[in-house]
Amino acid sequence: MDMKQHLLDLFAFNDQTNRKLLGKIAQLQDQAESIRLFSHLINCQYKWLARIQQDPRVPEMSWWEPLYPFGQLEPEWEKSLTPWLDYLRSKSETELAAEVIFTGSDGSRWASTPQDIALQLNFHSVHHRAQIQMLIRAEGLKPGFVDYIGTKYHRLEEN
Repeated sequence: MDMKQHLLDLFAFNDQTNRKLLGKIAQLQDQAESIRLFSHLINCQYKWLARIQQDPRVPEMSWWEPLYPFGQLEPEWEKSLTPWLDYLRSKSETELAAEVIFTGSDGSRWASTPQDIALQLNFHSVHHRAQIQMLIRAEGLKPGFVDYIGTKYHRLEEN
């Protein structure tokens, strides 16, 4: 499998598990921290893509704001994910592996590859998804099964 397809597969997994997580967040008595973390994931997708695309508004973009009301999390997630999927589909393996230059939060110039930024977004989502899972468990609810392998393994028929 090539890296481009691997990234698309990771985004698909991440999308599926984050949408499943929204169902659990809906059951929480105290949703505030989960909403903050989920909003952060959305904002990260927006900001990283804006950095790659040299959007002049990047310095004004926050990693943590806006906070989206619970009812807007799923549509906003979709809105932040779709451009990433379109971006990845539009690029070649070579383009995804070529460094792009962006301005960091401190105003200095940085470089990374789009494929590494895409990996970061997915790994970062796993991190915050685990935090949300802990919040779910702390309220006495059973977290959903969101392990990657759960989308890949299957029971074999016994003879």
